[in-house]
Amino acid sequence: MAGKAAEAVPGRAVGAHTVRLGIRGQRRPAAPHPGQARWKGWQPSAPLPFFRPMRPDALIFDCDGTLADTMPLHWRAWEQTARRYELQFTEERFYALGGVPARNILTMLFLEQERRDLDAHSLAKEKEGLYLQLLPEVRAIEPVVELARVCRGRVPMGVATGGSRPAIPLVLKALGIFDWFGAVVTSQDVANPKPAPDPFLKPDRLLGVDPRRSRAYEDTDLGLQSIRAAGMEAVDVRPWYMGKGAMGSATGQ
Repeated sequence: MAGKAAEAVPGRAVGAHTVRLGIRGQRRPAAPHPGQARWKGWQPSAPLPFFRPMRPDALIFDCDGTLADTMPLHWRAWEQTARRYELQFTEERFYALGGVPARNILTMLFLEQERRDLDAHSLAKEKEGLYLQLLPEVRAIEPVVELARVCRGRVPMGVATGGSRPAIPLVLKALGIFDWFGAVVTSQDVANPKPAPDPFLKPDRLLGVDPRRSRAYEDTDLGLQSIRAAGMEAVDVRPWYMGKGAMGSATGQ
């Protein structure tokens, strides 16, 4: 911080590490929350990039694969759908298409595989129904949710996701964090999905914040492109946890 002494930065001890946030305030212990046992003893595989020169006016989070450990659940629903309709769709490609809405993925697959007998909108709804049946298994991605927990009430926060309604609100409610966010924007709320800037620009607009003064968190390459296209500071959360594990690495489907 040029020109003046650095101010105290709040944080919270996690194992041998302290999560530092770049937001003024006092340290406070984390409250119990869903998914805590899953992340007990987690250790970051790289320095956590919380303390940055800019004090953001808003924090925007992707949901699937960033706040919520939903990707294995999404893949199970995709796998059932692809098998039922004899579509060629691999797990590797699923993760590579991080942030792309299900209907867009299906449209792409139908064109590639010449499946004129199928409708993308109806199959996307069917896949979503299978996914919703698995929601009781959803868990938080603790390093990211911990950041949101400490920043709650100190800085406006929003969600920008390639997921759809009603799934995203249900996921956030299942984790007990829905009311932490002043804006929740899904793929149904914007004209252009990630990597276009629309999904990240809209939460800032709803919060009344300049995107240039916002910081956004993502776990996919397409999502990070979307953040940068919006003129926001982009943070890749993938280095915050060790390996792919149960979370997978990507996407809001």
